[in-house]
Amino acid sequence: EKAHRVGGIKHKRLVNLIGYCCEGNERLLVAEFMPNDTLAKHLFRRKNHTMEWEVRLKVAYSIAEALDCCSSAGFASYNNLSAYSILFDEVCIIDSSQKHFPSYAFLCVNPESVMFRFGTILVDLLSGKPIPPSHAHDMIHGKNVAELIDPNLKGKFSADEATIVFKLAFKCLQYEDRESRNTKHIVRTLETLQTKTDAPSYTMLEMANRRELSWNKLSTLGKACLKMDLTAIHKILVRADYEDDKEVIELSFEEWLEEVKDIQEVRKHGDQAFLEQDFETAIKCYSQFIDSRRTVYPSVYARRSLCYLFCNQPDRALYDGMIAQEVFPDWPTAFYLQSVALSKLNMITDSADTLKEATLLEAQRKLRT
Repeated sequence: EKAHRVGGIKHKRLVNLIGYCCEGNERLLVAEFMPNDTLAKHLFRRKNHTMEWEVRLKVAYSIAEALDCCSSAGFASYNNLSAYSILFDEVCIIDSSQKHFPSYAFLCVNPESVMFRFGTILVDLLSGKPIPPSHAHDMIHGKNVAELIDPNLKGKFSADEATIVFKLAFKCLQYEDRESRNTKHIVRTLETLQTKTDAPSYTMLEMANRRELSWNKLSTLGKACLKMDLTAIHKILVRADYEDDKEVIELSFEEWLEEVKDIQEVRKHGDQAFLEQDFETAIKCYSQFIDSRRTVYPSVYARRSLCYLFCNQPDRALYDGMIAQEVFPDWPTAFYLQSVALSKLNMITDSADTLKEATLLEAQRKLRT
């Protein structure tokens, strides 16, 4: 019944449901193929290309249109509205907006929760960073748009438009104000920002051609990630220690002395817990270390990312992997861990693409050494 109901919703911003399977224990939905990846791929994972401000506004407006269509149809079933469920078609930024589901486990979520999720997507679009829903409110609370905006957009966006989006995101994330948010209000607000009538084109988004991966040439780490073998990945990270950090971390004597005095022991406790596979303790120690330091250690984020995977928190694992990538853009380990987290989140295509990127980066590093 619910599959029929989903299939009956038609809109230019919604992926079409083609069919479904309900046989024995099998519960599958078949949706229209969207060939050009997810919003997450284009917003977070393109180090040589920044999504233009006009494109981000169009994305926000398109998602709002999709949500309004579902709301008007009396359909409010969503389970993971995020940058990873917004899809791009061949022409522009058509999105799925969760009209189709990764499984038959339909979850009825109240509209306020949908508004909160939409607020997190607006924060993603403003910052250009993947923000876990649990952190979205903290990211925006007490800040202004200048502090939140993606630094790659400097001089390339309208401060007035960004302020409107910022305020809308803030309202969507406010618990006490969520009931007053409705999809039609959001559509009207974002519609006023659509200054360009033409949709962002395939060329503007610079969709990457998929590259074939020679699976038989995967490294030990690549094979472990492909098999989702967390124990094998753990052994590899233990052996690697902090050697790779030397490429990006250069501490002054004063910084080194401060670290030795204050929190070196915290990291050592984290490393010992990591070695002993006490992952909850390792997370606490590494979090304390990260919060106490201005210098970012990619390997600490990588280790905490794996700890989160062991603790069944793939969204946090993905976030740490992306922070490590931001600090060390060509580090294969950051991409490998992201591929595992994406797979855990059922983002299979993104996971495969990230694994390919990791393998290519690893091959390039070997050529340089």
